[in-house]
Amino acid sequence: MFVLPPSIRSRIDSWLASCRRLPLHLLVLCLFLAALLVMAGSWVRARTNACRPRIDSWLASCRRLPRRQLLLCLSLAGVLVVAGVWGGIAALRDTPQPPRADPPPPFVVPELTPPSRSAIPAAAQIPAERDPWLAYLASATDVPLRALSAYTDAEAKTRATDPGCHVTWATLAGIGRTESHHGNHGNSSLGADGVAFPPVFGPELDGSPGLLAIADTDGGRLDGDPVWDRAAGPMQFLPQTWQKWGMRASGDGAAPDPQNIDDAALTAARYLCDKGGDLANPAGWWGAVLTYNNSVAYGQEVFSNADAYARAALKP
Repeated sequence: MFVLPPSIRSRIDSWLASCRRLPLHLLVLCLFLAALLVMAGSWVRARTNACRPRIDSWLASCRRLPRRQLLLCLSLAGVLVVAGVWGGIAALRDTPQPPRADPPPPFVVPELTPPSRSAIPAAAQIPAERDPWLAYLASATDVPLRALSAYTDAEAKTRATDPGCHVTWATLAGIGRTESHHGNHGNSSLGADGVAFPPVFGPELDGSPGLLAIADTDGGRLDGDPVWDRAAGPMQFLPQTWQKWGMRASGDGAAPDPQNIDDAALTAARYLCDKGGDLANPAGWWGAVLTYNNSVAYGQEVFSNADAYARAALKP
């Protein structure tokens, strides 16, 4: 009967004690691994005992060799080992490797500087077969598929409730890129449910250079700050604006969440339509976007983003 050495037995006992604290399925796995270890130990011991006479005989022969011949044999053995390793490395190096696929080129947004209220960005209609189109557009641009779905849903829902607005998914994507790079600000990203995690927040609006001073308006409920307001979510809404305009895209009765890209995109569409009226004409488009952020440079950046996204969608 094979008996484990005490040192191995104590290690296995300690390991099994740890396994007993695991869930049942993990405990079964631990026992299976323990059985494998026992079998492996038995096999190694058996092979060692079988080969021991040959090893002893070989060592005895080596001891009878003169010291110089023994060193020569060991040197030759070392040379053979090094040669074998070197040959293996050379063979691997000379083996033809499959060509690596080149990474897709980065999405480049041409910088456009149209005068305020002089033009609107290009537009691209959402096709009836939306899913393949969205997949293509996500691969051709820097907009995640989950964000594209939210922007196109927001356009479709707004078109049904406010057909005279003409807000486009590209304009919403243009704002999303500028505000948070579609929820990918810092180490945040969009989950499958559309919620940005970790939550996306702008800087504290405490009156520091370049910032407004806006004291807290929501008790920190939306922006996590009970002292100063901060813009929240992928579309960067201030708490007071969100409390007035926030919409729940799913219609499930839950409170609108500024960190949810579906809620944020639909709320942005509603806000833009109210402020700009008809976004199909330059006055309406610029009026809406500049109300979102009263800066011509901001409007030009959103214009550039929206135009580039629409033109990417129009490519075959």
